[in-house]
Amino acid sequence: MVPANGRTFSVQFQDPNGQKREINVYLVQNSRKVLKDGLLKRSKRRWSPLPFNIIENDVPPFPKDVDLIASDSSATRSVYYTISGPGVTEEPVGVFSVVMETGMLRVNKAVDRERTPQFVVSSKQQLLIALFDRYTNQETDLPLPITVNVDDVNDNAPTFTGLLQFTVLEQSKAGTMVGMVNATDIDQRGTDHTKIRYSLLSGTNLFYINPETGVISTKTDTLDREVNDNYLVTVEIRDMNGALNGLFNTATATIVLGDINDNPPTFTKTSYDVKVKENQGEGLILRIPIEDKDLVKTPNWNTEFVIQKGNENGNFRIERDPKTNEGLIYLIKPLDYEKTKNLKLEVLARNQAELSGTKAQWMSIPVDVSVVDEDEGPEFTAPTVLFTVKENTPNDTLIGTYIAIDPETKSSAGIKYYKVSDPASWIKVDESTGQLKIANNIDRESHFVTNGVYNVTMKAVDASLKTGTGTVIIQVEDVNDHVPVIPSKDLVVCEKDGGEMGSVLVVAEDKDRAPFAAPFSFELGEEHDGRWAVKRLNDTAGMLEHTMELPNGLYTVPLMVKDLQGFGKTQTVMVRICRCRNGACLAYQNSTSLGVWAILAMLLALCLLLLLCESLMFYYVHSSYLCRPDRLVSEPLDIRCNITYCNIFPTIRLVLGCSLWTNNKMHSPFFTSSFTLSTWSLQKLAYLGTREEGRYADDIIHAYGFEGVGSPAGSVGCCSDQGNQEDLDFLNTLGPKFKTLAEVCNNKK
Repeated sequence: MVPANGRTFSVQFQDPNGQKREINVYLVQNSRKVLKDGLLKRSKRRWSPLPFNIIENDVPPFPKDVDLIASDSSATRSVYYTISGPGVTEEPVGVFSVVMETGMLRVNKAVDRERTPQFVVSSKQQLLIALFDRYTNQETDLPLPITVNVDDVNDNAPTFTGLLQFTVLEQSKAGTMVGMVNATDIDQRGTDHTKIRYSLLSGTNLFYINPETGVISTKTDTLDREVNDNYLVTVEIRDMNGALNGLFNTATATIVLGDINDNPPTFTKTSYDVKVKENQGEGLILRIPIEDKDLVKTPNWNTEFVIQKGNENGNFRIERDPKTNEGLIYLIKPLDYEKTKNLKLEVLARNQAELSGTKAQWMSIPVDVSVVDEDEGPEFTAPTVLFTVKENTPNDTLIGTYIAIDPETKSSAGIKYYKVSDPASWIKVDESTGQLKIANNIDRESHFVTNGVYNVTMKAVDASLKTGTGTVIIQVEDVNDHVPVIPSKDLVVCEKDGGEMGSVLVVAEDKDRAPFAAPFSFELGEEHDGRWAVKRLNDTAGMLEHTMELPNGLYTVPLMVKDLQGFGKTQTVMVRICRCRNGACLAYQNSTSLGVWAILAMLLALCLLLLLCESLMFYYVHSSYLCRPDRLVSEPLDIRCNITYCNIFPTIRLVLGCSLWTNNKMHSPFFTSSFTLSTWSLQKLAYLGTREEGRYADDIIHAYGFEGVGSPAGSVGCCSDQGNQEDLDFLNTLGPKFKTLAEVCNNKK
């Protein structure tokens, strides 16, 4: 029985060349149609030849017969065959043809399997063979797709893929993987044509390659980068599983050895000697070369240096030269031959990385430093010396001695002493002995003294003119040479309502320091008038208040301020009692707001009032004189007023005289005005002549006199003081002007 339609199976066989082949068998059931009347009708036959096989890259001559395609129809009919599709009428064109009479399939040229492994592509691109009746030219069977397989031949050698460069650390254990060789073969997979075998043609004493995987491994643990840092090995790849008839390729693989720190740095010498002058400044004194076989410019090669011994005083510093890897020893503190003539250093060299794969240890080397003696300048017995001196100590007083010695001779003989710095010139130095004495009065409160300390710089000079310097620190002790003083002696007491007494704060200062300064005591001076009292408020201030109601005005109060030791003096303060606003007298504020020109306008109004009174009298007495035609004045008038005095009576008359000026000519006075001052007023004027200038313009009567040209005080006319229109302090301190007037009146008594 034939299985169901569409079943397939394959038959494998071996051709004469020993190649395995496979034929696919397709089973097709005969197709018969059943008519409606129940009769059977045979359909066209579906003939199905087996797939055909050809060998790629076959050699001429061509064409060559592939196989015969036959149909049952050819037994009963005269037929012919045609073929079309890929390999015939489609690319690659002309590969196949068919003998029309016999149905023999032929190949006309060589085929590359790697390009076209099979000539059945799709339903639309099939190799079709058709069968036709010769006489009717009708198809006797349905067109049949056929398959032509291109059998592979080993025509492609395997090729390498990827880089053939690998790295492995030196001294790696045997069996350590180095890398993997990759290869490929484009022949048919699953055949010996693509079965690759790997082998090493060189370097087999050090490396091994897995023949199936291509993995390269080490065969020894003796690989030494410092002996040979890379190896070149030849790798072969061969198909046919390595058979002698297999195709092959070779290539060179580079194996680089990675570095490990298996070599410590070594010194080129066993020891070093270096000479250094005493007192030599900072600088490089020695270079120590280093050798290291490890990879340059890596932590395995970079060296770190340590001074393990001999640098307890910190005289040296060692560091690495980044370019040469040398050790550099620097002197950072001067050496003293008299203290140390020789120093033995021990220098250790090690890498930045720890040692590995070796039993070696870090190495060290001795460095002998010899100090060379030099003629040094004298040295003071101490860099600084402290002396305590009271201020105001008498001149020529010895405060101490500061000497130097020669470091070589340990003697002070022949050394001279001089001052380098003495800002206030308070000290004199004995050139031969180094004795220090007072040259001028020492004042602790001087700006040359800072926190009670005064410094003098000295130098010592030996016979060879070598010098040494030292500092004398003078601690200035305070004495009670200053009394407390009241820096502000002009005080204001604001008037109180309801009979309450006013008070004002009095603050004192003392340049001395404790215990010659605060706390202060405050009391009234012996000449006080009993109208004031003072009490201590704190260490530096007291509160002054009046003990009875006093009218507004200026008062003089003597105050005694004493320091903690009872040392003080009586000082006079000026206290003004007034109505205040914001702590300032209202009178002062009002005058400030009034302005100088307003006050001058008031004075001018007074002059005009007097002028009006006198004009009436003048009109009646001198009308005939003034009205004379020859006395009429056509030019503008300039009236000027002078304040004068007359001493023709036992009382003083203040006279205001006014004159006409025309064309810069002064005419005779045309009126005078006067009023009489009492004897009391005369006494007050005399009193003013004996007082300080600061007392003028207070609540007392003032007299004015015509002083004329050249007066030291200047004019007291109505327009003589316009310097600062807003500053009305002149109302309180009009000293020179009023003093002159008072002196004149006093002399005329």
